[in-house]
Amino acid sequence: QVQLVESGGGLVQPGGSLRLSCTVSGSIFTILNMDWYRQAPGKQRELVARMSNNGNSNYPDSVKGRFTISRDNAKNTVYLQMNNLIPEDTAVYYCNVLLSEGRSLLPTSYWGQGTQVTVSS
Repeated sequence: QVQLVESGGGLVQPGGSLRLSCTVSGSIFTILNMDWYRQAPGKQRELVARMSNNGNSNYPDSVKGRFTISRDNAKNTVYLQMNNLIPEDTAVYYCNVLLSEGRSLLPTSYWGQGTQVTVSS
């Protein structure tokens, strides 16, 4: 059984910062990608940051230069530092990990429960 627990969302003024975290627990052999997605009301869920297990990261243009993803492999935790937030960043943010639960098992994708981020004055 794999669980993802997210924290760090909240209400922030435009220009402010928040840091999200997501900790993975349970039956873990190896974690491959650790990602953050977001979904605003009436919109599709979109990828906002990805970090592979070799440390490579990538971002869409909408958050590049403002968001930074990082991971602590010893703690099975991924972080999303969000700076210079704008109202358009308002959404529910979800952690997603691709991991294998055993040496001979295919990787499986797991989602966190989501955390609300609201950017408003």
